[in-house]
Amino acid sequence: MYMMIRGMKMESSRTEVELIEDEEQNSPLRWRPPSDGGRTTTNRYIIHPQNWWYVGWKQFMVMWAIYSSFFTPLEFGFFRGLPEKLFLLDIAGQLAFFIDIFLHFFLSYKDPHSHRLVTTHNQIAIRYLKSRFLLDFLGCLPLDAIYKACNKNEAVRYLLWIRLSRALRVTDFFEGLEKDIRINYLFTRIIKLFVVELYCTHTAACIFYYIATTVPPTNEGYTWIGSLKMGDYNYSQFRDIDLWTRYITSLYFAIVTMATVGYGDIHAVNNKEMIFIIIFISGDMILGAYLLGNMAALIVKGSRTERFRDKMTDLIKYMNKNNLGRQISSEIKGHMRLQYEISYNEASVLQDIPATFKAKISQKLYDPFIKEAPLFKGCSLPFIKQIAIKVQEELFLPGEVIIEEGNIADELYIVCYGKLEEIGRNENEAEKCIRTMETSSSLNEVSVLCNIPVPNTIRVAELSKLLRVDKQSLTNILEIYFADGRVILNNLLEGKQTHLCNKILESDLMLLVAKHEYELSQRLNWAVYNGDLYRVRRLVAAGINLNNTDYDGRSPLHIAAIKGFADIVQYLLQNGAIINASDNNGNTPLFEAIKNRHDVVVAMLVEAGAVLDMNNAGNCLCMAVAKGDVEFLKRVLDNGINPNSRNYDLRTPLHIAAAEGSYSITKLILEAGGSVFSKDRWGNTPLDEARVSGSKKLIKTLEDAISHTIT
Repeated sequence: MYMMIRGMKMESSRTEVELIEDEEQNSPLRWRPPSDGGRTTTNRYIIHPQNWWYVGWKQFMVMWAIYSSFFTPLEFGFFRGLPEKLFLLDIAGQLAFFIDIFLHFFLSYKDPHSHRLVTTHNQIAIRYLKSRFLLDFLGCLPLDAIYKACNKNEAVRYLLWIRLSRALRVTDFFEGLEKDIRINYLFTRIIKLFVVELYCTHTAACIFYYIATTVPPTNEGYTWIGSLKMGDYNYSQFRDIDLWTRYITSLYFAIVTMATVGYGDIHAVNNKEMIFIIIFISGDMILGAYLLGNMAALIVKGSRTERFRDKMTDLIKYMNKNNLGRQISSEIKGHMRLQYEISYNEASVLQDIPATFKAKISQKLYDPFIKEAPLFKGCSLPFIKQIAIKVQEELFLPGEVIIEEGNIADELYIVCYGKLEEIGRNENEAEKCIRTMETSSSLNEVSVLCNIPVPNTIRVAELSKLLRVDKQSLTNILEIYFADGRVILNNLLEGKQTHLCNKILESDLMLLVAKHEYELSQRLNWAVYNGDLYRVRRLVAAGINLNNTDYDGRSPLHIAAIKGFADIVQYLLQNGAIINASDNNGNTPLFEAIKNRHDVVVAMLVEAGAVLDMNNAGNCLCMAVAKGDVEFLKRVLDNGINPNSRNYDLRTPLHIAAAEGSYSITKLILEAGGSVFSKDRWGNTPLDEARVSGSKKLIKTLEDAISHTIT
């Protein structure tokens, strides 16, 4: 007991690490080095299930469980004739089981769903109290003393059968032997089946004898053993016969009954015996099927455990042949063992389920983790669902390396639970933890999406479950949900250093996003050009950015303004189109609408806040004056264009109108605020140009404008 408590204290000074069975050594267990530099993460006085002191105690209790499992039916059936020393031995066993109950309140356990080690006192105690504590406690009660205290009430003796729950320890022991590849699997299975058969016949033999003892001594001849005559030997006074003979006779009767070879000298006599034999043979049919089925499975090598052993054997041979080393070998074997311990195989379980249900299951399980991942923040719900369908679960043990520094990853991981560390190196080439990754963190995203080598090694710090999606699947999904590519790209760029941002912007992901955005902008512009409002709505609803531009820098709003489609203009404005965007020539949607004489569209744009601001407005106005396009001039001047804009020769529209002798245009420009004092690069004013053209009316108008301005 002292050594056990000491082992508990030793356990509390270590981190929660995984103990791995080493098939190549005589010692069954060894410690894996802590991954966090030896910091304490477990509570004090917690027993690790693979602590070597507890493993020894567990094997010790298996021996007591075997003894108790066989002694309990014997005590029940042959109670009145057992030697006193057997009861003393039973008391010693009861004391051992009572100590084991106490230790179970400090024994950490592996969570069946997450496969993580639970080391919290409250959780350990609650789990034990809700599972097998009651059976263990009742089995440790002094039932012999209770039987005597109850005036030897026969019903109290039936409580002995509670102790048969200890046989589960023997079952667990055999399961451990089956997984141990150092022990022949066929031999282990045959021994297990033999023990099952022996135990069933032993229990039946004890019950057969007990049924005979329920008959009063005066009627012993009306029992199977009391009526038995074998040669000259008579069992009429069977209670006086020695224990060994009575037990062998009962065991023989049970085996003959189980084998159903027919009854000769031994057979049922009274109704109790006949009823029990009926029940026994009915159960024997099930037992026989179990034994035959297991023997058939051994011949065809079909059990899951045997396939695991064969795979592990081949794997160990390969690793030994290639001298992979103890560390790599231990990590591989530990990972394989962890995968085997998962109670089900997802691929086989979901094999016959329709794809729609598989999708619903995946979304239910994985959507919350994917949505919380920073990489997919802001992505559309359909995109998240497609990722959830494609991911695969993987478990990793502490110390395993997900990817090493300098490699290019082709699989993206999302953390369900656990803890991982990003390991870098300092100037002295010593390892250091740069950051930790926990639930909903993503791994390798930059490397997978941008073909950039990972800068640091990623190592598992605690038992972790990750969701894995391969690069090809992710790329295929992005081909469909193209709008989410820009969202992911923006998430990648967020918080990154300048040199890494430049690499991301030059990556395949950027090319993919740019390609799709360009193609889609062309589709949207084409739909706008053809006035197809329905298709415009469908494309925008699919996630296309309606402010993307074509090769001329024209947005869909430019095209709609040029064509004069008021309904499409209204729809684009309602959905966030940029009103004053300029194309490569500096033209805005309002300018295009004015230029093409679409007054309704012009009114809509002005009402929405459009402002006429043209690049090279001087050239445009001068050309309009030269062409005599009075209507265009009226529209642009009414919408706030500067009438004194200059062209490349510093000439204003008023210079051109005066030079052309156009009185009406000159009048229009002057009314809009045109300056009569502006000079071109040769120093000429509009009045100088009018004098050259020789129009007296025009000259008079300009002179009046000058005098009016001066006064």
